[in-house]
Amino acid sequence: MKSIRIGTRNSALALWQAREVARHLQNRNYLTEIVPIVSSGDKNLTQPLYSLGITGVFTRDLDVALLNDEIDIAVHSLKDVPTLLPQNIEIISYLERDFPQDVLIRKESARNKEFHELKLATSSLRRRAFWLKNYPYAEFSDIRGNIQTRLQKLEDGDFDATILSLAGIKRMKMDIDYEMLPLMIPAASQGAIAVAGHSDKTEINQILSEINHKNTQICVEIERNFLSTLEGGCTAPIGAYAEIIENQIRFKAALCSLDGKNCIATDENFEYNEIENFGEKFAKIVLENGGKELMTEIKNSY
Repeated sequence: MKSIRIGTRNSALALWQAREVARHLQNRNYLTEIVPIVSSGDKNLTQPLYSLGITGVFTRDLDVALLNDEIDIAVHSLKDVPTLLPQNIEIISYLERDFPQDVLIRKESARNKEFHELKLATSSLRRRAFWLKNYPYAEFSDIRGNIQTRLQKLEDGDFDATILSLAGIKRMKMDIDYEMLPLMIPAASQGAIAVAGHSDKTEINQILSEINHKNTQICVEIERNFLSTLEGGCTAPIGAYAEIIENQIRFKAALCSLDGKNCIATDENFEYNEIENFGEKFAKIVLENGGKELMTEIKNSY
C-alpha cells in the first residue's frame, strides 16, 4: 500500500498530534506522510470563535482536503470537531485520551491574588461561565492563538491569568506552573485526538480501526451525544466529561447561562451498554429541567 497522507493543521500542537497518529500507524508497519494545511481558524486570531459565526472553524479546510482526495485522513483535537460532520466524512478512530482538564496559568505579578481577584483572559464561553458561577464579579479579556501565543499575550497584556487545556501543555512538554481547576468541567471530548476519514476509503478506514482506543471512544461519544442533543456546538457554555471507573461510567456535565448565574448540572454513575444513548438521555433531562429555555436565551444573546 502507498503512504497514508495525514492531514493536519500546521500549529506545533496539531503537528505533534499528527506525528502521534503516524507513530501508531508506523508501529504497524504502515508508511505515512504528514500534510500540513492552514485552517481558517488559525488565520483569524483577533475575533473570539463564537463571533466567527460558523462551527468547524478549525476542521473545515481539512474536510475539504479530505473530500478532494488531497489527504487520506485528517487528525483533529476532537473538541474542535462539530458533532454534525460533512457528508462522506466520519470519525474512524480515537487515540487514548490523556489530559482532559483545564488549568489556570498566572503571570508572576498575580502570584498572590485570590481566584476572585483575578482578571482572566479567555475567549471560551464555557470557561467564562463556569468561572462566573463561582466568581460572579470577574473581569475578562479575549485571547486567541496557540499556546505559545497566548502565553506571550499573558505576559504582555493587562490581565492576570489565563485558562488552557492541560493536554496541550503536557504534549508540548512546557515547563510552566499551573493550577488545577476542579470547578471546571472540560469541554466535550477535551484531551482526545480523533482521526477522520472518507467513508469511501474502506481499506484505510480498516487500518485506522486498528489504532482505535475503545474506552476513549465510549467516553467521548457519550460527551458528544450530550453536546449534540443540547445543540451546543462550540458556542454555548457546556461542559461534559465521562470516565470509566472499574466497571462503571461516571458522567459529569453542565449547561450554564452566559453570566454563570443559572447552571443545570448532572452527575451520574451507570453501567455502560452499547444499546442505550446515554449522552442523549442525560441531555434530555437537562433540557426538561430548564435547559431548553436556557439554550434559547443563549442563542438569542448573539
